[in-house]
Amino acid sequence: MNSAIEAHCSELVARERSGHTALVEGDQLYVWGGYVSIADDEVFLPNDEIWVYDIERGAWEMFQMSGEVPPSMSGTCGCSLNGDMYIFGGCDDNGQTNQLYCVNLLDGQYCWRRIIHESGSPPSPRDKLSCWVYTGRLIYFGGYGHKQLRDIDNNNRSFILDEASWLAPMVEDVFWGWNNEVHMFDPTAANWSEPRTSGRAPAPRAAHASATLEHRGYVCGGRVMETRTSDIHCLDLKTWTWTEIVPVSTVPVGRSWHTMTAISDRALFLFGGLSVECKPMSDGWVLDVETKKWREIEHPYQEKPRLWHTACLGRDSDVIVFGGSCDFILLVDKGHCNDALVFQIQPHPLFRLCEDYIAKNIKSSKILQKRFPLLPSKLLQAVQRRITFYRTSKKNVN
Repeated sequence: MNSAIEAHCSELVARERSGHTALVEGDQLYVWGGYVSIADDEVFLPNDEIWVYDIERGAWEMFQMSGEVPPSMSGTCGCSLNGDMYIFGGCDDNGQTNQLYCVNLLDGQYCWRRIIHESGSPPSPRDKLSCWVYTGRLIYFGGYGHKQLRDIDNNNRSFILDEASWLAPMVEDVFWGWNNEVHMFDPTAANWSEPRTSGRAPAPRAAHASATLEHRGYVCGGRVMETRTSDIHCLDLKTWTWTEIVPVSTVPVGRSWHTMTAISDRALFLFGGLSVECKPMSDGWVLDVETKKWREIEHPYQEKPRLWHTACLGRDSDVIVFGGSCDFILLVDKGHCNDALVFQIQPHPLFRLCEDYIAKNIKSSKILQKRFPLLPSKLLQAVQRRITFYRTSKKNVN
C-alpha cells in the first residue's frame, strides 16, 4: 500500500510546441511533430520521437520511431483509424507537402511507413487542413498550399489565390492560396478520390476546426483570405451534401487556429484560437447541433489562451488540450506551451468520482490508507494508477 502511495513520478515532459499532431487511443495521448521557437528561429521538433501521455497517471514517456520516417513538420493533419495514426500534408523545410504516412500506435514498435497510392490523385501540397474519419475512409477538407497555374479552375472558386502570390516572383507558375476541396483516401484500396459535393460549400479556408458526429463532418471558422470567421458548415458524408448551420444564439467571435471536439452525439466543444482582432483566445463554447445554439462555458483556464494547439476526447467526455501558443505567433512567437489542460465538460460518473477522491486524498487520510486494500479489485487498480496523477507536478498537468 505504501509503495503505491510513494511511487516515483517521472518529471519527463514533452517539449513545448505548436502545430503538432495529437491523438488519443485508450487512455494514452500520443503527440508527434510541431515546432518551437529558439531565439529568432522556428525549429521543427524531432521527427523520430513520439511522446505518450498516460491520461490516468499523468505521466509522460518518449519512444523512438523507425521505418520510413516523415520529415519534421508542422501543420500536418493527423487522424486515427483502427489503432493507426495517419498524417497527411504539413509544412517542412521545403514547404508544403502532400505525402501520406502511417504508424501503428498499439504494437509498441512505432514504425512509420509511407503510403503509396495505387489509384487516383492525391490533393495538391497543403497544410493547416482538417480531416474526418468515416466508414474506414479518411476525408480531408481545405487548407493552405500551392498549385500550378494550369491546375487552378477559376470557374468553381474552390481555390482562392493569396495576393502575395502575385507579388512574389513566380516559380514555374506556382501560386499559393486557400481551398475548400474535399478529398477522400481509402486505406484498404490505397485509392484517392474527390467526391462530388452538392449544396453551398464553405468558402476556401485554412487553420479551421473540424469534427465528426455520426455521418456528418463539421467545419468551424478558420482564415478566409484576410478575415477569420465563426461560420459552421456540415457535410453529410453519405450524400456529400453541404449545409450551413445558422445559429439561433450568440456566437463565438471569428477565429482561426482553434479546436473543435465532438463530446456527444449532438454537441461540439470549441476552445481557443486567434480572434479577428489577432487576440489569443481562452474561451470555451459548446454547440448543440440539434437546437443550433451556442453556449459559453465556464472553465478554470481563462488565463491560459491557446492557439494552434490540439484537443482530443478523453475518458468521460473530458477534452484534453495540449501545447499550442499563448502569443500572436505571426508577430511574437515565444509563448509555446507544453501543459495538458483537461476540460471536464460533463458530470463524471460515480465510479470516477470515487476513484479521484480516494487517489487525491489517500496520502493525507489514515482511514483511507487503512481501508485501501479492502477496495473492490477494479477500483483498487484504477486508484493505484490515479494516485500518480495527483502526485505529478501541476506545472505541466492541470
